[in-house]
Amino acid sequence: MNKILLIITAVIFQQSILAQENWFWQNPLPQGNDLIEINVFNPNTAIAVGIAGTVIKSTNGGMNWEPLISGTTEHLMSVHFIDDDVGWAVGYAGTILKSTNGGINWTSQVSGTTEDLTSVRFTNLDSGWAVGRNGTIIGTTNGGTNWIPQTSGTTRLLISVYFINNSTGWAVGEIGTILKTTNGGIDWNSQTSGTTSNLFSVFFTNVDTGYIAGAPSIILRTTNSGSTWQSPYYNSAEWFYSVYFVNSNTGWAVGTHIINGGIVLKTTDSGISWNQQLSGADGGFYSVNFSDFNFGWAVGTKGIIYNTSDTGQIWTSQAPGTRRDLNSIVFVDNNFGCSVGNTGAILITLDGGINWTDQSNVSMGNLKATYFANIVKGWTVGAGGKIYHTTDSGFTWNLQISGTTQMLYSVYFINDIIGWTVGGSGSILNTTDGGINWNTQLSGTSLPLFSIFFVNQVVGWTVGWNGLILNTTDGGTIWNPQPTGVSEVLTSIYFIDQNTGWSVGWYGTILKTTNGGVNWIIELSGTTDDLESVYFTDTEIGWTVGERGTLLNTTDGGATWNPRYITDNDLLSIYFTDLNNGWIAGENGTILHTSNGGATFVEEKEIDEMPAAYHLHQNYPNPFNPTTKISWQVPVGSQQTLKIYDVLSNEVATLVDEHKPAGTYEVEWDANNYPSGVYFYQLKTENYIETKKMILLK
Repeated sequence: MNKILLIITAVIFQQSILAQENWFWQNPLPQGNDLIEINVFNPNTAIAVGIAGTVIKSTNGGMNWEPLISGTTEHLMSVHFIDDDVGWAVGYAGTILKSTNGGINWTSQVSGTTEDLTSVRFTNLDSGWAVGRNGTIIGTTNGGTNWIPQTSGTTRLLISVYFINNSTGWAVGEIGTILKTTNGGIDWNSQTSGTTSNLFSVFFTNVDTGYIAGAPSIILRTTNSGSTWQSPYYNSAEWFYSVYFVNSNTGWAVGTHIINGGIVLKTTDSGISWNQQLSGADGGFYSVNFSDFNFGWAVGTKGIIYNTSDTGQIWTSQAPGTRRDLNSIVFVDNNFGCSVGNTGAILITLDGGINWTDQSNVSMGNLKATYFANIVKGWTVGAGGKIYHTTDSGFTWNLQISGTTQMLYSVYFINDIIGWTVGGSGSILNTTDGGINWNTQLSGTSLPLFSIFFVNQVVGWTVGWNGLILNTTDGGTIWNPQPTGVSEVLTSIYFIDQNTGWSVGWYGTILKTTNGGVNWIIELSGTTDDLESVYFTDTEIGWTVGERGTLLNTTDGGATWNPRYITDNDLLSIYFTDLNNGWIAGENGTILHTSNGGATFVEEKEIDEMPAAYHLHQNYPNPFNPTTKISWQVPVGSQQTLKIYDVLSNEVATLVDEHKPAGTYEVEWDANNYPSGVYFYQLKTENYIETKKMILLK
């Protein structure tokens, strides 16, 4: 996604500031949301912010990145720290967050605006400015306790702000907009940029010399405080989103080459000439920042993170994992799983997704679906009617003859020999010998079919274009249409038994039947986004996912659907092995995992007292239904985990898993999705472990 599109696009989802979703990234790592800006403290420490309230931090030179809780799911567009402890982040819907402990904790500040904020800069602990949509400029002189609107004189989107001192600053934005103030923002005056390009980043090395990065294809330079701007570098294939200098001579600009991916340019002569250091990064760069002449980072789309320790001669990726779109994911048990996607993407895990082995093969083309009958035997289908089969857990794949060149969108096996696949032009293929032979079944339609599901060897359904649902009761010899009452494309179907099932599709369509499809009832999803996949763990608890990060959950069989928000990436497939363990696959290599059924819990709050010893308190109330509060105290900062276990020692929920400073904390656990019984909660730090019992009575 281009940065200008990201900034201009309206926010789709808004969540409670205390809501913490219990879905965690497994691919790519540390996470896959776009990172919009990075702030570098020193060669070891950096913090980056991005889409869906993302905040990540490294304290060991980028070897590990820790996700931090921002307290918001609004897109965060900018972050700036004035020292190692105090910093601010701004984002959509007027969001301003402040941290006083290096980003570990964030508190919300009242911005006084609902406009999207795109950039923030401070000159000291008190004086700062933020800019955004519709010419918004706000300033503070007390560290953000109060933010005061300033008159910009424009309604254009402002994207970046930079101050060289408390008086002199610049703001830049769309359509070549440049504004300057010499009195702290009391007055803003327009400067002539000489371009209609969108300007994304501004940086000054002194009151006279400054630089602007823009798109398409522009780097501007001034040596007279912005009275005139020159363009010393131009390449029509390159878009620049960020510029940063470590001294008056040396700086970097980063962005995207329209063909080759992320690029880094460097200058050593005050921006008179620019030389390419990196090209072909897996995604475009949105931000670059250095701690000194040698050490720097660049971040951008799909969560990419690159680091250099030698002034940029070598840039190394610090965010591993595929970023190919993943269209399907399936698990046989809580350990073995497979995900497939575009350009032959195949990922295999043997440990529940802690590690994913890349078995991709570009020659296999775009793969749309996968299914495993057991740990060793599986199939994947896709472009050109190709069907591939594995008998060694996905490590090698052999082509099976399908007899069609139609795109195949879905595959399902009832055991290791009987299966079906469906695709374009109403194609339905069936095998009764594990795929040695595939036979055409007559669907009675020429419309594309996108999903197929069977509850046994004879009863199944397939769905597709124009609200089409077909049903068979004889293994597919005859397929009969079922009336749905909708014309939207249906993309996925799932049945919990022979009577009860759901189908989802475009424009938020959700259908339910309780009589095997004789009647289909429309359910209200609360969204108009396309839904791509549906899965139920029992007759009450289910999930559906779709475009732009749509993630909906029901606990009443679909009567009501509750939104969750983890990412802006399209979510294309969801699969659960039991009530607690589920996985989602999607755009840009997205793989998300939950081990507690994806339940939402209330994030812990820090109580204002400094403990002298470790202690895990008894939960209250106890017994409880369905929520209870758990509090604990730690006298020193450390990595802390708080987990819930059942009586068989199975982990059912992870409430906390992060580094926290010394303090007293409290978290609320919502056990609405769990059965009555005895549970145990365990606090674990580097020097302390304690477990207590609690009782859920419904």
